[in-house]
Amino acid sequence: MITTIRISTSAHTALLDVTTQVERAVRLSGVASGVCHVFVPHTTAGVTLNENADPDVKRDILVTLDRLVPPHGDYAHAEGNSPAHVKASLMGSSLVIPIEDGRLVLGTWQGITFCEFDGPRQRSLIVNIVS
Repeated sequence: MITTIRISTSAHTALLDVTTQVERAVRLSGVASGVCHVFVPHTTAGVTLNENADPDVKRDILVTLDRLVPPHGDYAHAEGNSPAHVKASLMGSSLVIPIEDGRLVLGTWQGITFCEFDGPRQRSLIVNIVS
């Protein structure tokens, strides 16, 4: 079962918790045991699995990515959003999460985070649930 989650981002860069939306897709699928594949079909956005309890973690990730991939550098891409492409590549475009007893198997503090690096925009997150 494939579900598309629509995401509206309101900032140039942001890390957004999408765990609840993905969990809802799993519940609605009725799959008790399988895998949940989460995919971002954008070249300037990504997805990651990380701590979801302390908002400072998201801030630290964004600050570190800005230090590693500065907004202005020796970029050749004419569109001007090369840093967003590099950050998206570093974060990755997909996750695979086990499903057991109809629920995502996540660690105590883990959450699914959509990573916006070239917003604000309308985005999609594709969730494919397989039993």
